[in-house]
Amino acid sequence: MTLNAQSAGRLGALAFVFMIVQIAAISQVTVFGVPADLTPLLVAAVGLLGGSLAGAGYGFVLGFLIDLALLQMLGVSSLIYTVVGYGAGRLRELRDPAHGLTPMAVGAVAAALITIGFALLQFLLGLDAPVSFALVRQILITIVVNSLLALPVYALVRRLLVPYLPDDPRRRRRRAYTTGGLSPLSRA
Repeated sequence: MTLNAQSAGRLGALAFVFMIVQIAAISQVTVFGVPADLTPLLVAAVGLLGGSLAGAGYGFVLGFLIDLALLQMLGVSSLIYTVVGYGAGRLRELRDPAHGLTPMAVGAVAAALITIGFALLQFLLGLDAPVSFALVRQILITIVVNSLLALPVYALVRRLLVPYLPDDPRRRRRRAYTTGGLSPLSRA
């Protein structure tokens, strides 16, 4: 997918607003001792709506901005968010997920990849990463919380981006038969 200037501007503004809201408000609220993380859901939603290149690029930029804002080691979040965005985009390109609960499943997978990948990379880089059953509990609760938040985040991103995304030829083809036009079988 090629992004036009309007959709790129909206994605940039969305990244900035989500990053501020995530750091200032959402990360302060804990559910069962685990803060919700909306950034993997945002990257997965952009990947589902825009495709693999848009998702990977958006994941890289958002991960880099989060590393800068939180003063973390640069590149760790970018690497993981790039994988999440690319995976969600490839799902869109290969399978055309039309089910209403697809964002919830993709959000759960994205949360799992982010939390497990981040913990694994911190462990491999030699940073202070506690490895215990408390980490497994935290990962499972994070996946559940993020999968519940995936539908509202996807709906918001879809509402903001769909008018500026190029038309999908598969949607036009399906819409022609539901508007009362003749089906190909009745023309014979």
